[in-house]
Amino acid sequence: MVLFRVRWAAALVVVASVTGALSVPGQAAASPIATPADFNGDGYRDVALPAPAATVSGKSGAGAVVVLYGTASRVSAQKRVVITQDSAGVPGAAETDDFFGAATAFADLNMDGYADLVVGTPFEDNGTTANTGTVTVLWGGRNGLSKATTLPTPAAEGARYGLDVAAYPQGKTFARVLVGGWDGSVHYGGPFGTSASPGGAPSLVQNDRFTPSLAHGALGDLNGDKTPERVLSTVRLGGRSGGDVLVNHDPNASYAPQQGGDGLVAAVGDINGDGYGDLVAGDPDDAHATPADGSLGGRISIWYGSSTGVSANSNPVRIDQSTAGVPGTAERGDKFGSSLTVTDLNHDGLADIVVGAPGEAIGSKTYAGAVTVIPGRSTGALGTGSYTVTQDTQKVPGGSESGDEFGSSLAAGDVNKDGRPELIVGGGGEDGYRGAVWVLPGGMTGPATNGTIMITANSLGLKGESIYLGADTGS
Repeated sequence: MVLFRVRWAAALVVVASVTGALSVPGQAAASPIATPADFNGDGYRDVALPAPAATVSGKSGAGAVVVLYGTASRVSAQKRVVITQDSAGVPGAAETDDFFGAATAFADLNMDGYADLVVGTPFEDNGTTANTGTVTVLWGGRNGLSKATTLPTPAAEGARYGLDVAAYPQGKTFARVLVGGWDGSVHYGGPFGTSASPGGAPSLVQNDRFTPSLAHGALGDLNGDKTPERVLSTVRLGGRSGGDVLVNHDPNASYAPQQGGDGLVAAVGDINGDGYGDLVAGDPDDAHATPADGSLGGRISIWYGSSTGVSANSNPVRIDQSTAGVPGTAERGDKFGSSLTVTDLNHDGLADIVVGAPGEAIGSKTYAGAVTVIPGRSTGALGTGSYTVTQDTQKVPGGSESGDEFGSSLAAGDVNKDGRPELIVGGGGEDGYRGAVWVLPGGMTGPATNGTIMITANSLGLKGESIYLGADTGS
């Protein structure tokens, strides 16, 4: 079996899934868990959980996506559908180590009023061409996700398209889909339909010899023109903790990374409430050569958007666990910034930054993991009012244990239609890397731990030794 670990550890192109319209449209979340979306049109958002290493029909690592359909009482393991490549209407077939479900994202691609789910299968073969990867669109409808088609991707050996996916809802105009692979990305501008080639003419952005391999990214509107910018970050560069962060990168033009901050994952949202999306990059590795190359225990960097987007020549605001107001202590191996989501959790009109630190030790329990919420601010320094959630937080089920990696993935969205977004936290290391997901109810001032549910691989009936349910994964 191919062993999946944290996504940012690999030299590959990945792109982040997009959050729902809880605040600014086009916010992006650096997570394989798609933001909750209404796939069956009943008015409640549904949650799609990736289980890329699940065993299907005896084939280890074939992969699955578990859809939890939302209700007035949120979601549960009881109202679920497990979708694999052996499911009726899904192209292909379950095969060993295909990793169907390695990444997911949503948008109403064919504008029929139902959200559609985009699913990556990065190790799918194309005939005799190995590991080209594929991306499947599961079309929403009155009965939920049913029929499916495949987006056209280049047939290149080892390309691994579908390592991550992003989607950007465009209202009454076409949506956008961005697919990441090992050494390039494919952008689809629509129109989308349920035909055999549903994404229009794809645009391939591949690296040239002057450009490092790309690592992670997002789709998000940074200049207020309702059109998403492509945010990409390179893999780690020589002697540095992370890689360059690039906005609308063109490999045929001059190379212009963002100044002053490394990044391996990215997210977009309006943190200061000025109407423009802001770019957040996570750099979870420990500092290497200089302060510009990271922080002890990991950090995030923020570039504020404007009518002209983000400036490549301005230094970002940097936040780590040594920043005033941010709980905890910066320690080697915390991996603060491994996962990100950006959304308004406290209903003040400003997007909050949610940061996963799956390497955080809780007491003597190493790699137990923690999640930190940094409230958005229109004035003053970011960090004030921050708080942390762990499995040892009161009324959060499970209890912190070594290797749980709580916070390895993140998503947020209003599941029960009460106007308060739930916070969804993945712990890929829980239960011997079978994985688990926690759904924290939305509260008036942020996530409420009372009523938190913990969903395990066992409760979903998934098979396999290491499933990585809800994990932020890579090769």
